[in-house]
Amino acid sequence: MARILVTGGAGFIGSHIAEELSKDGSNEIVVLDNLATANKLSADFVKNLDIEFIEGSVTDAALLLKTLEDVDYVLHQAAIPSVPRSVKDPLASNAANVGGTLSLLKASLESGVKKVVCASSSSVYGDTPTLPKVETMTPNPKSPYAISKLMGEHYCRVFDELYGLETVSLRYFNVFGPRQNPFSEYSAVMPKFIYAALQDKPLRIYGDGSQTRDFTYVKDVVRANILAAGSDATGVFNIAGGRQISIQELAESIIELTGSASEVEHLDVRQGDILHSLADISKARDGLGWKPDYTLQQGLAELVNYVKPQY
Repeated sequence: MARILVTGGAGFIGSHIAEELSKDGSNEIVVLDNLATANKLSADFVKNLDIEFIEGSVTDAALLLKTLEDVDYVLHQAAIPSVPRSVKDPLASNAANVGGTLSLLKASLESGVKKVVCASSSSVYGDTPTLPKVETMTPNPKSPYAISKLMGEHYCRVFDELYGLETVSLRYFNVFGPRQNPFSEYSAVMPKFIYAALQDKPLRIYGDGSQTRDFTYVKDVVRANILAAGSDATGVFNIAGGRQISIQELAESIIELTGSASEVEHLDVRQGDILHSLADISKARDGLGWKPDYTLQQGLAELVNYVKPQY
């Protein structure tokens, strides 16, 4: 039996990881979350799981050392998410995402943790024109959030090389799925579109809609974390669907899938947003034994079926 800590485990992705790990009762699961950015849906869900829940921050060094006693693996999801949020408050993003990750790595080293798997982001690539994005490309972050995630990767690498703490950084590409908050101004595009479509409200796109994204269903992200923790691999890996769709096409697909009367509206481009995103996922396939199980349409169908009963 392993003892596993999920930081940010009351958040969207973290709650799915905690859910999956707690299913068969074969491991002890601890969730650490300060609930600062967790939506109520995910937080309430996690608190009802058969796990240990600790309310607190990864920037609290004393709490980390206490929490990490006898922990074997850490799946580090805690962060202040969102590019726009980081543009508005770069200091807060840096404190949580860089400072929190550094504090966690130091405490994990001191506590004898076997491996730390950290959530990174495709945003570290920036707007480099070359597609698909490969892990060996030079990063070109365009927002404080992207910089903070890249710094986290560097700290993971240094703690691995310098101190011998095994680390993996997973670069997530546009994760979507159930329990994702659609109501914040910082919400991801997928839940916003689906909730709007189910109410026949406008689907609002920042820019002309030609920008493309590589979307990843949350259950595939969960499996990537579990495989990374159990593998001998270290380093950086893209976690993505490995396919590209424009935001305009996505909006039209959701309108069709939901039978909505919604129309598409175009707004001004947001600062920090990149134009195109597509991942090469061969390294994760070869190094982690991972590939996505869900197509975009399968993930969309599951998400729509999850949301529909609410309307």
